[in-house]
Order: sequence, then structure tokens, then C-alpha cells
Amino acid sequence: MVKLYKNFDINKNHKGSIILIGNFDGVHLGHLKLFKLAQTYKKEYNLKIGVINFDPMPKMFFNKTLKNFRLSSVTQKVNLLNNLGVDFIVTKKFDKTFSKTKSINFIKNILSKKLKARFIFVSNNFRFGNKREGDVKFLVQNEQKYNYQVIKPKPFLVDKKIVSSSLIRSYLEKGFLDRANKLLNRKWSIDGMVQKGRQVGKKIGFPTCNIDIKDYVLAKPGVYAVSVFRRNNSKTLKGIANLGYRPTFNQKKILLEVHLFNFSGNLYNKYLSVEFLKFIRKEKKFKNINKLRSQIKLDLKIAKKA
Repeated sequence: MVKLYKNFDINKNHKGSIILIGNFDGVHLGHLKLFKLAQTYKKEYNLKIGVINFDPMPKMFFNKTLKNFRLSSVTQKVNLLNNLGVDFIVTKKFDKTFSKTKSINFIKNILSKKLKARFIFVSNNFRFGNKREGDVKFLVQNEQKYNYQVIKPKPFLVDKKIVSSSLIRSYLEKGFLDRANKLLNRKWSIDGMVQKGRQVGKKIGFPTCNIDIKDYVLAKPGVYAVSVFRRNNSKTLKGIANLGYRPTFNQKKILLEVHLFNFSGNLYNKYLSVEFLKFIRKEKKFKNINKLRSQIKLDLKIAKKA
């Protein structure tokens, strides 16, 4: 099981490792290639693999208006990295004090002194330090002095486009779910706790589990076919979900509502993982409840075939 740290004071047996630095949001195909390469170094040099990432992501810290941005939660990210042979993960709180760390001090005090990094894997556009003053070139310039080697693999291309978290976000926002899932190498998912809502779905004959999406990226508002997993339960439940503002009911808060097929029971305060299988249609406002109910019946037929 991967060892988790909240700071750079790591165990002695984790010092002198291969260090990968980045957000790794979504842990997509490009990241998978990077970790596959790291595994070859792990075997050749008999080293452990460690990951440095930050919470919140620096971009969200500096841009307070950026509310819906993540492809994956911290917990999802840890689970995904755990399956890639990672030995330890440092999830450092990114705050005002840390953001002012000089790039040379990050190298000297953290990468060298605390971690004793042997190999450092970063993307070509990696920036670090106060006001993003440090870059890959600066990391390379300090290799010999601080006894590490920088590894910067070439970007991974799919359909002649560089695979990135930004590209996946744009696909989700445009409703190109299949493209996003292809680059993630799995179904995109949202994890969250079921909350008690206004019981509107139940009143019209389609009870739903209401989930606050928190700071997940806002995929195109609409109706989706989904698979649902409960924590500590291996059974897969199929369903249909509405992600959006429920314009028929004049709601302003974004919400994920999931209707499960062939299920009865109380899921309030339970954690669900909702996998998005197929984008069915965009969200729309209906003139009355009967028209909404008729449309839901049509949506259900499509979702059950997904």
C-alpha cells in the first residue's frame, strides 16, 4: 500500500528515490506513460517511486474564481497512483507561505536535503517557486550541484494532440465524453456523499440520489448514462444522471442527481462513485412536469442500453 505524507519529512527508506512532480489530475494516458518509464528506472536502479503534488492545485489557489476544475479528487488520485507502483505520495498543502518559496530553496532544501532525490521526472512546461520563477532549465542547471538527474519525457500524443488534463477538461465541458474517457483510459467519475434534497424526483416517479460535485470540473450540463459503485460494496448499479441546474425547477446550484435502476433503499450519507458512460442529451427547461416525465422515460430507454 502506498505511504502517504502531508509534508516533506519522509521516512529514511524513502529518501534517495525517483521523484515525479505534478498535479497528475485525472491520472490520464500521458501520466500512465510517465509512470511506466519511471518503473524502468525503478527496476534498473532498485529505487522507490515517490510523487509530489499539491492541494489545492496551484492554479486553483491563485485563481479563487476557479471553482469547478478538478478531474479527480485527492482520494481518487491516490487510489489511481497506488495501482501504478508508487511507493509514497507527498500531498503538500499549497498555501501563501509555501507559494513564496524561492525556486533555489525548493531544490536545495526540499528536493536535495529532505528528499535526496536521485531522479526527478517533470513535464517540459513545469514551473515552480515564487511567481513561477523556476523552470526545467533551472532544474537541469542544478543537477550536478545537488546530485540528481532530470528526466523530461516527450509529450504523449493521441490523434496528433498532446494528452493533457486541460484537453480532457475541455472535452468534458463540450460534452465529448467518449473522447475524455479515451484519454483517461477509463470512465470519468465523480465521488461524493448522497445528500437529502427537495424530493422532487421522488414526487414525479423517479427518485434520485443528490450529490454535491464540489470542485469537480463541470462537464456539459445534461443527462448521462452512468454506473454507480458504493464504498465497500463490489456490486455495480446502473442508472441515469442529470448533471446541471434543473432549469425546469429554476435551481441555481449545480447538482448531480442519479436515478438507479432496480434499486430500493436508503443511501443518504453514503459515498457513491458515479462513472459517466454516455452523454444522452443537454439540459433543457420543460413547460411542465408531464413533459419532463415523458422525456425522462425516453432518456431511460437510451441509458439502459449504454
